[in-house]
Amino acid sequence: QVQLVESGGGLVQPGESLRLSCAASGFIFGRNPMKWYRQAPGKGREQVASIGSFGSTLYYANSVKGRFTISRDNAKNTLCLQMNSLKPEDTAVYYCNAPDYASWGQGTQVTVSS
Repeated sequence: QVQLVESGGGLVQPGESLRLSCAASGFIFGRNPMKWYRQAPGKGREQVASIGSFGSTLYYANSVKGRFTISRDNAKNTLCLQMNSLKPEDTAVYYCNAPDYASWGQGTQVTVSS
């Protein structure tokens, strides 16, 4: 059974940083690309970043390019998203996902507000 558990969200002020983590289990993590998505209130789910199985293929949405960094630790079955210079428009629930599987975690709330 595929399980994805996101953590690390919180309330921060504009310009601050957060580091999100996703603990994965139930599948061979190191053989799967991974993605981060987010969903803001009243909006659809947006892909934020993705990373290849061994970390060599990266994608970032234009809105986060240069501020967010996706990474993975295959030995720990963990996906991370380092978010710097946060803006109010980054406020959303953040989810990790393995594209080959239909499972989603509960997400972690990120709120950027002064």
